[in-house]
Amino acid sequence: MIRFILSLLTLSAFVFQGCTDDTINDNQGGNGNDTWLIPVDQVLDGGPGKDGIPSLQNPEFINAGEATYLEDDDLVLGFIDGEDIRAYPHPILDWHEIVNDDFDNLSLAVIYCPLTGTGIGWDRFVNETKTTFGVSGLLYNANVIPYDRETDSNWSQLLLKSVNGQLAGTPAHSYNLLETTWGTWKNSYPSTKVLSTNTGYNRNYNRYPYGNYKTNNDLIFPVNNTDDRLHKKERVLALIHDESVRAYRFESFESSLSLIYDEFLTEKLVIVGSENLNFMVAFNRELADGTLLEFESVQDELPVVLSDQEGNQWDVFGRAISGPREGEQLQQLTQMMGYWFSFAAFYPGISIYDF
Repeated sequence: MIRFILSLLTLSAFVFQGCTDDTINDNQGGNGNDTWLIPVDQVLDGGPGKDGIPSLQNPEFINAGEATYLEDDDLVLGFIDGEDIRAYPHPILDWHEIVNDDFDNLSLAVIYCPLTGTGIGWDRFVNETKTTFGVSGLLYNANVIPYDRETDSNWSQLLLKSVNGQLAGTPAHSYNLLETTWGTWKNSYPSTKVLSTNTGYNRNYNRYPYGNYKTNNDLIFPVNNTDDRLHKKERVLALIHDESVRAYRFESFESSLSLIYDEFLTEKLVIVGSENLNFMVAFNRELADGTLLEFESVQDELPVVLSDQEGNQWDVFGRAISGPREGEQLQQLTQMMGYWFSFAAFYPGISIYDF
C-alpha cells in the first residue's frame, strides 16, 4: 500500500503540476467561444496547461537499426503512405501526445492519449486549410482534448470531432493506425523509419511518466460511465461508427495469427489478430463490386496476414499486395486500440464480441 501511495504521489507531481479543482480557465479555453458540445463542467484541467505537453512538428526520423532506445515489446503506432513507412513509439508519444507530420500525399497528426491508451491519425487539412494540432491541457473523460492552431478550436479525440470553438461540430478526417510492438512492426517493415529521440526537448524517453498506471485498475481523472465487464486497462480494439461501438479482445484469437468473422451494423467483417504478435485489425469482407471474400490467415509472412479464395494476399493495412486485385484496398471502419474503460466512458452502449 505504501509503495502504491508513493507511486501515485510521484505520478500526481507530473500530471497535476499547477492543477486545481477548477475545470477550465481563460488561458486554456480562450478561443472566444464558451459554447461546448460536451458538458463544460466535465472538461477538466489536466495540470500542465496549454502546450505544457509539447506536441512535435516536423519530427526527425531514423532507421530501424538506429532506434536503440526501443525494446522489442515497446508499443508503436504504425502508418504507411505509399512506400513511406513510419513508426511513432509510445515511449515518445507518452511525453508529447501529438505528432504533426507530413507525407508526400497527406499531412497527418498522430493523436495519442496515454491516459486512455488511444491513438489515431487525423488529417491536418481542416476545411481546406492546413493546421497543426497542440495539446490543450484539458481532458474530457480522462481523454486528451487537442486544439488546432489555425482556429484555436478544441477537439475530442474519442468523439472524433471539434467540441468547442469556431469549428465546433466539425468531424475529424481520421486515418487508422496500427498499434503493435516494435518487434512485430520492424519485422514486418524492416525499412521503416521511426521517430528519433532528438525531439528538441529534454525528456527521458526510457522512463514511462505515469508510474504503474498501465496495469493498475485505478483512474486519475473521473469518467462519466464505468463498466466492470472487463479490467479498466485491458487493451481492446474498438470499432466506432457514430454512436455504435464494438470491442474485440485478444483472448478471442489464438496466440498465432488467426481470424474471426463478425457482423457489426450492416458490415460483414473479418478481424485478424494475434496475442503474441500484439495486434488486432478489422476489415470489411464485402468489396465495392459486391464480392464477399472468404479469408484464411497467413502465418509467418508479415506484413501479409490474409489470403482469399481468389488468390489475393492482403497486408495488415488491408492492401492487396499480390493476386488479381493487387493494388486494391479493403475498406475499414474507424478503429483504434485503447483501454477498455475509455471506450465504455464515451460509448456506454458498447458491445463486446462474444466468441
